[in-house]
Amino acid sequence: MEKHREQRALAIKALMEGPPASLFREPVEYIFAEHFRQRSLCSVLELIADQDTADIGMAKAAQSFLTADFGLHVIDEEEDLFPLLRRRATPEDQIQDVLGQLSQDHALDQFDAETIVGVLDRFIAEGAGSCTAEEAECFKAFAANEKRHLICENAIVLPLARIRLTPSDMRNFGRRMAARRGIDLQDPSDAD
Repeated sequence: MEKHREQRALAIKALMEGPPASLFREPVEYIFAEHFRQRSLCSVLELIADQDTADIGMAKAAQSFLTADFGLHVIDEEEDLFPLLRRRATPEDQIQDVLGQLSQDHALDQFDAETIVGVLDRFIAEGAGSCTAEEAECFKAFAANEKRHLICENAIVLPLARIRLTPSDMRNFGRRMAARRGIDLQDPSDAD
């Protein structure tokens, strides 16, 4: 029982606390840290889908992450990371099709995320609840798709970004990500 409480607390913490702002100076590492949070989301959604009565603390954490952070992460990738990789990749990298598929996945994920948030909102408003068979399937399908998506990004996209993006790309990428979150990221060299 104690292990379950620890896992629950860690999952909620992961969803509620974003990576440190210092990682905006290393934006690919920030994305990687966000992927850990997304894996936590997948675990939480799978658990909620199987619960007779939804854990409201977990539901609130998942709802908060999906409404506040998930969309920003997609924008980080779609508006910055993927376009940068398209410009910097060489033909031998063969990344175009991978990025195209990931963009399609993002569009589907956004739709599913909205559905899931609606279910979680209902649980939170009622103080309890459980998924219908259809809702449970949606939660589990979303989690499975996210896990597949994260494997591809962690194994292919992020390693390529570490190799291909220039220091200037990284600096600008990090600044844009920080600005989306209301953080003014000043480069220490800007003070000179």
